[in-house]
Amino acid sequence: MDKVIQTAAEAVGDISDHASLAVGGFGLSGVPHVLIEAVYARGAGGLSVVSNNCGVDGRGLGILLAAGRIARVTGSYIGDNKEFARQYLGGELEVELVPQGTLAERLRAGGCGIPAFYTPAGVGTQVADGGLPRRYAPDGSAALVSPAKEIRTFGGRDHVLEHSVTTDFALVRAARGDRHGNLVFNKAARNFNPLAAMAGRVTIAEVEELVEPGELDPDAIHVPGVFVQRLIVLTREQSLDKGIERRTISAPDERGTVRDR
Repeated sequence: MDKVIQTAAEAVGDISDHASLAVGGFGLSGVPHVLIEAVYARGAGGLSVVSNNCGVDGRGLGILLAAGRIARVTGSYIGDNKEFARQYLGGELEVELVPQGTLAERLRAGGCGIPAFYTPAGVGTQVADGGLPRRYAPDGSAALVSPAKEIRTFGGRDHVLEHSVTTDFALVRAARGDRHGNLVFNKAARNFNPLAAMAGRVTIAEVEELVEPGELDPDAIHVPGVFVQRLIVLTREQSLDKGIERRTISAPDERGTVRDR
């Protein structure tokens, strides 16, 4: 029952070329940076990634992206990463764009063993009708487009069929965890991390604080240990290394002091 692995390199040691990864995080909040860097150091390539966003230039999944290790991305938000846009528009990267709530539910459904579900999100758009460019050709034309999806009417309203997502591995970051793999996330880091953790066949978590079994309040646990197979404990320096996606500051006051908003 002790799921603690001593090093990140050992924890990701069986992530090989062409593996699929569900990766937690929202912007730069709750991103499993240490595990991502370990995957980068391992050299795995041709990866299929499912994540809300693909990091930023030089940070998070942006590290793997810049190295050409990612072949396919399923996500909701592709802004704030110039390299992502360059690879996508240049035909180097296949991208499946998914409404954010739909992506969250596809991950959750995969973790719960639900193969598919109907949702009104996307009806009447290319999400349902097909035609969204997934890969561009060198001349800028669409080399691969999304297919049309099944539509059914429930209660007089059209719904589109969406398939759940499961992946070979999931990488997540938690504020606290115990040796059994029970995890607790902090604030915005809870957005996609629990869902990614559920969707991975092998889930690997990096935790800022390790506690012994029984120390976590059962009512406070966000992901039960049954979903987690491996766990690494971050150093204090790694725990404090949290990037800020957009830093805004107030105008100086009468004393010339500038404060973060």
